[in-house]
Amino acid sequence: MKELLAKYKPLIASKYKLLKERAFVIIYGKDTVAGKLFDLILLGFILISTFLAIFESIQTVNDRIHTLLVVLEWVITVFFTIEYILRIICIPNWKRYIFSFYGVIDLISILPVYLSFFVKQSKVLSIIRILRLLRIFRILDLVQFTQQANQLKKALKNSQTKIFVFIYFVLVLSVILGALMYMIEPHDKAFTSIPRSIYWCIVTLTTVGYGDVVPTTTFGQIMASIIMILGYGIIAVPTGIVTSEYSRAYRKKEPHKSDTSHKMPQDIGYPHSHTHGHCKYCNAYPLPDGALYCPQCGAKQ
Repeated sequence: MKELLAKYKPLIASKYKLLKERAFVIIYGKDTVAGKLFDLILLGFILISTFLAIFESIQTVNDRIHTLLVVLEWVITVFFTIEYILRIICIPNWKRYIFSFYGVIDLISILPVYLSFFVKQSKVLSIIRILRLLRIFRILDLVQFTQQANQLKKALKNSQTKIFVFIYFVLVLSVILGALMYMIEPHDKAFTSIPRSIYWCIVTLTTVGYGDVVPTTTFGQIMASIIMILGYGIIAVPTGIVTSEYSRAYRKKEPHKSDTSHKMPQDIGYPHSHTHGHCKYCNAYPLPDGALYCPQCGAKQ
């Protein structure tokens, strides 16, 4: 038995290596015919899966074609499972893929159907697969959209501390104003407790205005008007914070672009294949200067 294994081990290893290479070309190779066809099939399955989750929630449709919906859902889930496993097998840096944004989304997209054996309602979460359509930017080679998305992500990351402080301030303000309204309004109607008063304050401050809790006293209505006006100013603050960080990141990038726009790729530290500064397989941007391998997927550039 050992001799037989030793004899066929090189053959098995070469077959496995060939499988990995072919899978890599098909899954990550957007410039090949097989890669483009795979991407189109993947997008089609994602769309079909999203519609299946929607149709299954419609009782009249589900009663008529329930069996068909279930069969199609399992076919697509098996396809996504095989794709996820192949992505891990064929990529050099598989750990980076598993914990990346797309890796987490790919995993979450297949888990709800398997979890439905234990929690029936979890199948509804399969609609999260629609997030996989973000890959359309990579498939269509829309590098500019990808760069803009990366800039927005960076702006959100840089402004997260300011936004956290702002939300903390709003929560504290809501508790104070809610407690104040609890003191002003009678307790036998809407404002029966401080938590309910805080709920009213948050609804009013965000200008949602459900109308289930309404002040009845004159002073309470005056306070409500002040909180409403204050809400308009508060809503604009997070948008201003993110916009400021986004503009700052854009201004930092512009001089760099103008300084290097007249130079060849090799003059600014990139190999000839890095004309756009992004990975030609997974579209990661930007690549480090002079990088020969993508830090995200590990593919040679």
